[in-house]
Amino acid sequence: MINPIQRVLEHTTLSRRSFLAGSTAGGLVMAFGGGALLPSAVAALEEKRFAPTVWFEIDSAGTVLVNIAKAEMGQHVGTALARIVADELGADWSKVGIHHVDSDPKWGYMVTGGSWSVHTSFQALSQAGAAGRQVLIEAGAALLGVETAACRAVNGAIHAGDRSVSFADIVQKGAIDRQFTADELAALPVKNPAERDLIGKPISALDIPAKSTARATYGIDAELPGMLYARPIIPPTRYGSVVNGVDDSKARAIAGYQGFQVLEDPSETVQGWVVALADSQWAAIKAANAIVVDWTPGPTANVDEAAILARGEELAAGDSGALYVKEGDVAAASGEKQLSATYRTHSVLHFTMEPGNALASFTDGTWHLHTGNQWQSLILPVLAKALDVPESQIVIHQYYLGGGFGRRLFGDTMIPAALAAKAVGKPVKLVFTREDDSRFDCVRSASVQTFDGQVADGKTLSVDSAVVAGWPTLAMAPGFLGDGLEDSGKIDPFSASGANHWYTIPNHRVRIINNDLAQKTFLPGWLRTVGPGWTTWGVESFMDELAHAAGADPIEFRLAHLDAAGKNAGEAPNSVGGASRLAHVLRAVREQSGWGRELPDDEALGVAATFGQERNMPTWIGCVAHVKVDRASGAITVKKLWQTIDCGTVVHPDGALAQAEGASLWGVSLALHEGTAFADGQVADRNLDRYTPLRMADVPELDIRFVDSKEFPQGMGEPPLSPVAPAIANAVFAAVGVRLRDLPMRADDLKAALNPA
Repeated sequence: MINPIQRVLEHTTLSRRSFLAGSTAGGLVMAFGGGALLPSAVAALEEKRFAPTVWFEIDSAGTVLVNIAKAEMGQHVGTALARIVADELGADWSKVGIHHVDSDPKWGYMVTGGSWSVHTSFQALSQAGAAGRQVLIEAGAALLGVETAACRAVNGAIHAGDRSVSFADIVQKGAIDRQFTADELAALPVKNPAERDLIGKPISALDIPAKSTARATYGIDAELPGMLYARPIIPPTRYGSVVNGVDDSKARAIAGYQGFQVLEDPSETVQGWVVALADSQWAAIKAANAIVVDWTPGPTANVDEAAILARGEELAAGDSGALYVKEGDVAAASGEKQLSATYRTHSVLHFTMEPGNALASFTDGTWHLHTGNQWQSLILPVLAKALDVPESQIVIHQYYLGGGFGRRLFGDTMIPAALAAKAVGKPVKLVFTREDDSRFDCVRSASVQTFDGQVADGKTLSVDSAVVAGWPTLAMAPGFLGDGLEDSGKIDPFSASGANHWYTIPNHRVRIINNDLAQKTFLPGWLRTVGPGWTTWGVESFMDELAHAAGADPIEFRLAHLDAAGKNAGEAPNSVGGASRLAHVLRAVREQSGWGRELPDDEALGVAATFGQERNMPTWIGCVAHVKVDRASGAITVKKLWQTIDCGTVVHPDGALAQAEGASLWGVSLALHEGTAFADGQVADRNLDRYTPLRMADVPELDIRFVDSKEFPQGMGEPPLSPVAPAIANAVFAAVGVRLRDLPMRADDLKAALNPA
């Protein structure tokens, strides 16, 4: 089956593109162009006849500006991508800037998610920087009157012996009109790791000053003259609700109230929606509270969490689903010990600090949408359908995101803002309250994962598994669905990743099944780690159960299955070393954590491992958790987490560490504190009085280390989250002998298991 990362690369491939460099009115501009060479690079650049996924320019002061077509949501993506360009270019980092661009076909496929940004951009940005360096060396050599072979680009200047010419001088004096064919571009020498000056080195992040001085602009900050404010009135079900009537008699007494609109949405993204309009946000909030809407709810108005999970268990118990993994014959295997287990996760909200928002206006034949968004290429066709205009008449203006985590991959908050603006003929700024945002969230689906395993001769003989959940990709990006093995049906790879692990098991089968009731009840969403958030929970917890059944040390048991044989050997360039690299981080974290040492009663260490998101983009992580259990209350305290991470080349160390720390803490939050349930067709917990993510007092000590690697860079935003919950659960079992199989692990559940009636 095609991996999702392959589909993204299909959209962003530069294999047949040329590269343009030319002196224009703005300075020296460099960009990827079409496949064929053009009469003049300068003319093509001035006329915008190029189609880059990136371009950069150097002005007359020598400042390098790198355009970033990725969303910034706290992960320092602009800094990381600019590092790659600047390093190859030989730029002075103090003269490098970044610009986050608005949607435009010339930027190619715009998506920020899946921990893909650095991984999918590294080669293209390296080639672009190398081409830029070559152009500057040629121009600098001409100005210095020397051969190009005598020149090198360092710290914003071209040097030849004890003489140099700055990038600024080259831009001011040079008349550059240069093109590279695709073959020439591919043949350019890219720096080897020992030659790098910026990648992996301690330098300042370019995005932090604006955030620290309140100059950063988020979607919720956007304003336009003459705009109205709107607040949505959310219907009782995500799908199928119908508005029968609206009573706004009480709202009319509110100062600033400007009426309401019942939205008609051809895209069917917002069904049964009403928005309250006002001349201030506060008035819109009050008006929405005062308006009474008579709805006929959709067919899922009585669905609750128990029904969704029960449907998952029913589907897992059958033999349906698409084959994701098939090795050997699980039916014929016969081991010394058999064991079965069911692992579940409950519904989870994104709960971004910046609630959903969008500002929409129509000017000179073009729709302008202002918001923070992760996947412009996904929402543009939906916006076009909702507004009944071609995509070319829509521009999404990009802002910083006050939290994304996958929620803003689907920009559905833009739809009601745009429809309201179209209805009233004025700009409309729609802002969700926290409760509105929770009810309209693309919830991480509850999941059910079943395992039947057998152990023989101290190793796993067979595992038969089924993974059931609502599928985000089915609803929002069906083109990314893959084909199961043996024509067994479609698979959402985002909901399956992690189940195709790197352990060698001779008889192994995995079925992937869509929970149709979940799919009908809400819009399943991509939440940080997506599938590995539940698949790794099941796989790594069950590996511990198998180790216990085999009477083996949990780390040694895992290492015995990481032989890097066959499909687990890995391949260049992404998974060089295969399972041997996962074995390496496990050995490293064993030493790092002091595995095997004596601990007080009711305290223990637990281990889990992960390869991150996709098999052809693996980030290898070994994780150990130290927990303490209070038998009287059932409370679990995570005292410390250790992680050893091999993500290949670490481009931006500070950003990588920040992402690992944030992901690890969210892992603790999802393991012990965070989760909601469906009741009457909607999420039950809608604000922080009832939805309880990790609090400061419960933050454990973290010890996170990176393997010094020169391999191709992999993703860092998500992988450190997924091994945390199973490591905690495995530590709980080691401490008190109770195996917890539901996320979140609540104190009451552990207390009941410790003290059965």
